[in-house]
Amino acid sequence: MNSEEILRKNVTRLREQRGWSIQELASRLNIDRTYLSKSESGKRSFKVSEVNRLAELFGVSVDSLLGRPEKNDNNNTADLADDDIIFTFEGKPIPEQDLEYMKRLLHGGRK
Repeated sequence: MNSEEILRKNVTRLREQRGWSIQELASRLNIDRTYLSKSESGKRSFKVSEVNRLAELFGVSVDSLLGRPEKNDNNNTADLADDDIIFTFEGKPIPEQDLEYMKRLLHGGRK
């Protein structure tokens, strides 16, 4: 799979994980829905400026969007209380009720 195919799959995956339609993502990027749809389906390529905006919007690096190994100079920490982060396990989003259970466990079983 080449980097364009990986990019398309990652954009689609990240969009769907957030529950966004193509229209909603296009609105957030301030581009035409048809234009974005063609990009996701491979009928046109994403522009470099769009890749940068997508990375910023999804909170990931451009390397991650392109399927490249991340250059990791830090510990990549995230707080379970951060509602803007989608926590995953084995590539699948952790359901909200499971995250709440994890939080209770970390608080010693109390809320």
